[in-house]
Amino acid sequence: MRKQIVAGNWKMNNDLAQTEALITELKKWTKTSDASIMVAPTFTNLWQAYQSLKDTHIEVIAQNMHFAKNGAYTGEISATMLKSVGVETVILGHSERREYFNETDELLAKKVDAALENEMTVIFCFGEVLADRKSNNHEKVVESQIKNALFHLKAWDFKRIILAYEPVWAIGTGETASPEQAQDMHAFVRKTLADKYGYEIANSVSILYGGSVKPNNAQEIFSKPDVDGGLIGGAALNAEDFFAIVNAF
Repeated sequence: MRKQIVAGNWKMNNDLAQTEALITELKKWTKTSDASIMVAPTFTNLWQAYQSLKDTHIEVIAQNMHFAKNGAYTGEISATMLKSVGVETVILGHSERREYFNETDELLAKKVDAALENEMTVIFCFGEVLADRKSNNHEKVVESQIKNALFHLKAWDFKRIILAYEPVWAIGTGETASPEQAQDMHAFVRKTLADKYGYEIANSVSILYGGSVKPNNAQEIFSKPDVDGGLIGGAALNAEDFFAIVNAF
């Protein structure tokens, strides 16, 4: 049985006081599903968030990391630094990292390797822009992103890999891929994994949908057979909305 997961990516939002306030609200809510819950505050608030949530059902995760163990990489954060404050899971390859910080598939492969070497779990993001979707090139783009960054891994490495499909044209735009579009891509990704690693591995990997999931569409999206949860952006900054999405399962 694949894990059902709802992960909130807070991006560059919330100072320390706002983080503490949101965590206080999150701790009031009771989940009614078996879904695993994750939240990703900004780096400066990871330790406080971990301390506040370590005895709850909510896991604190990171939004990014560097591939090096240490060294002259001003402003960067390593896997060992994340683990030292209790973080065991990291988001890699988010579309905003690819677009604004020019992260390539080759760089992301190094980051994935570094995370796995440190026994961390990776939420690996991928997805197409609107031009790719309109030109019917979206499957080719997604296949390339996955193969270039992940297909050097051994089959057992996928025990620590969670995939997250982001139709880039549906992030922060209010647009959402239809549940059928989400299912089609998730099924395509699972088949791509199966062709390389076999169906046992492919059917064990959770694939999240990350494109403007909200309380009013989460249940329909999550009902699709190959959609195992969501990577949530804006709605994760509101405790009521976030738990409505969690409980959509």
